[in-house]
Amino acid sequence: MRSVAINVGANTNQPGFRGPIFDDGRFEYLPIPESEPIRPDAEVPTYGDLSLRTDVSDVAETPIHLDPTFADVQGCSSYTYGDPHGVKARPLLELDADDVVFFYATLSTFGDDPTEWIAPEWGAYLIGHFRLACDPVAPETFDTLTDEERTCFEGNAHLKRDPFDAEVLLCGDPDGSTLYETAIPLSSRKAGVDANRLVTELSSDSGNGPWWRRPMKFDRIGTERILDIRRSGERLSCFE
Repeated sequence: MRSVAINVGANTNQPGFRGPIFDDGRFEYLPIPESEPIRPDAEVPTYGDLSLRTDVSDVAETPIHLDPTFADVQGCSSYTYGDPHGVKARPLLELDADDVVFFYATLSTFGDDPTEWIAPEWGAYLIGHFRLACDPVAPETFDTLTDEERTCFEGNAHLKRDPFDAEVLLCGDPDGSTLYETAIPLSSRKAGVDANRLVTELSSDSGNGPWWRRPMKFDRIGTERILDIRRSGERLSCFE
């Protein structure tokens, strides 16, 4: 088993703010705005359609690119992800069914008394994962899928775009995929720009430069370590 971690969600470029992480480590997953043309028959939600604690009134009418989707979250019914960028698509296409894809986001610190593993101001955090239900799907493969095989990807934001532009599509197994309740830190406790040992010791990334924007690969040991941290709820072990 191996995994890749991919950066997703709202940031200071799109739409101009990050999602929040609260004092107890809970967070809100905020998608980026939709930036591409949409098929006439497709429905795309806006920020105002989301059920959120975050004030999104300034962008309430802005359509969103809700990707990844997590079943039973924000009206979604399946676990899907697509990406049009080769830098993310290439490592994802190397995975197989039953491998893991982690999703991480940069989150702004909210609250007066954050728990001790939360970075000041902002940090990068794992927010969910998929256990892949099937091999990642490339565009040329998608064209050959039957209607039944395509069902897994229904609702993915890239299928709503005109034209379809994903270089990879992922489907998560419902029994092994989840949006976390409590985030898992990738940043140090001192600063969001500083990577902790999950990045520097267990991933393929050095933790130098803007590591929080790059895909990260994990071998079996690294993947199982993250999954153990998620199950145990012990976040301070990320720094040991």
